[in-house]
Amino acid sequence: MSITASPQLRRETMVRSLPPVVLVALMWISEGIDTLLGGALDAFGIRPREAEGLIGLVTAPFLHDGFAHLVANTSTFVVLGLLVAWLTRWFWLVTVGVAVLGGLGVWLFGAPLTVHVGASGLVYGYAAFLVAYGLVARRVTAVIVAVVVFLVYGSIVWGALPGEAGVSWEGHLFGAVAGVLLAVWCGRRDRKPVRRP
Repeated sequence: MSITASPQLRRETMVRSLPPVVLVALMWISEGIDTLLGGALDAFGIRPREAEGLIGLVTAPFLHDGFAHLVANTSTFVVLGLLVAWLTRWFWLVTVGVAVLGGLGVWLFGAPLTVHVGASGLVYGYAAFLVAYGLVARRVTAVIVAVVVFLVYGSIVWGALPGEAGVSWEGHLFGAVAGVLLAVWCGRRDRKPVRRP
């Protein structure tokens, strides 16, 4: 006896899987271009309280401080991004919301004369979203995913605290805060009503 997914389910899963995969591909392409340009694109990251630095709200997640930085973000971004895409109908809202809200937090409160690049703000936003969404939406699958994400990725919380030089803890912190806020908003809309006798 075997269990196979219906063609419609397979097709829907593939469609939902495309956005995170495409975003990662764009990150790799932009890092390749940045390498050829000697890192010139990194200037388009978030530069706190500089008007020109606001462009980083859109560009920063696609820019990285070298391929080692990009490799460190890629697998976690793909896993958590796919979970957001498969579990909810909010992938684009969460992605854009974390980038903009988290990026604004960095722009407002980040250290002066710094440039913040990388997808780790989105990674923290996805992780925080998945954990909070499970609690707010009160759906069995969402709760199971929340527990698994917390157990597997819970230790990243230390990256949202000041510490290692050259690491944008502000990006991690505000990405996570944005993820929680979005989870509350989305989770309330997806919450199943409680049936009372």
